[in-house]
Amino acid sequence: MTFRPVTSLSQAKPTLEGAGVHLHRAFGFNEPSESDPFLLLDDFRNDAPHLYQRGFPWHPHRGIETITYVLEGTVEHSDSLGNKGLLGPGSVQWMTAGSGILHQEMPKGNVLGRMHGFQLWANLPRSLKMTAPRYQDVPGSDVAVITDDDGTTVRIITGSFWGKRGPVDGIAADPLYLDVSVPPNTRKTLPVDTYANTFAYIFAGAGTFRDASSPIGVKVEKEFNGQELEIRDMSGNRTLVRFGSGDEITVTSGPEGMRFLLVSGQPIQEPVAWQGPIVMNTKAELRQAFAELNAGTFIKG
Repeated sequence: MTFRPVTSLSQAKPTLEGAGVHLHRAFGFNEPSESDPFLLLDDFRNDAPHLYQRGFPWHPHRGIETITYVLEGTVEHSDSLGNKGLLGPGSVQWMTAGSGILHQEMPKGNVLGRMHGFQLWANLPRSLKMTAPRYQDVPGSDVAVITDDDGTTVRIITGSFWGKRGPVDGIAADPLYLDVSVPPNTRKTLPVDTYANTFAYIFAGAGTFRDASSPIGVKVEKEFNGQELEIRDMSGNRTLVRFGSGDEITVTSGPEGMRFLLVSGQPIQEPVAWQGPIVMNTKAELRQAFAELNAGTFIKG
């Protein structure tokens, strides 16, 4: 077994999207090869309805798939295929934009006004850019949950893990998408595909990801009971962690425990031409997509 070293840490950045939704972007609209096959991860989380309730009105997508995962509140979905859905806590929505789709997503808070969810964009390979659009809602009750002996709980959104498979299937990137909760002061090793691009996104608590020999973080020297200790700072809320190659990651949670998304997928390694909600392989394909959008011929079939 080979532990994956941490290659970078970064904080999600405040971003304004849709009709004025305040969210935090873990990555996106930068260098696509860094997270290939994933393009973007948004953390939409707020306790103030006026900062999110205008939502994401009708807009187009082409050439990608989106996976929306709701933790608190609801998200109402409508699209040009005639689909309608209401995502509640724990629910997942998978949408293949393919050749083109128009949709809207309107968030609503819970009784306390809280709204929290994530949206992940996965790229489609050239051969599937113009595939027929598809849509699937999965209720939270259908998401597989595993609790290990040490209390670590894993919700499997997509992919196979510890002998169980998530309910969302058919995504071109065939990703592993997990919601992992590690109890306080617990060291846990989790398997990942050796050849997959892998990242973690911490959204509650704090902890460290480390290999067998080189912890990350800033070393701090402290004294306890007359002995000098070497401790390291812990990564916490809204931290993106990228990993190098290997088939395992190790996490050590802090005194409050830690909850994070763990996502991996096989790189597509194709050219990316990206403008707003449309992702193709060439600039010519992008120009064609926007020309069709303006001409009213964007939706196929």
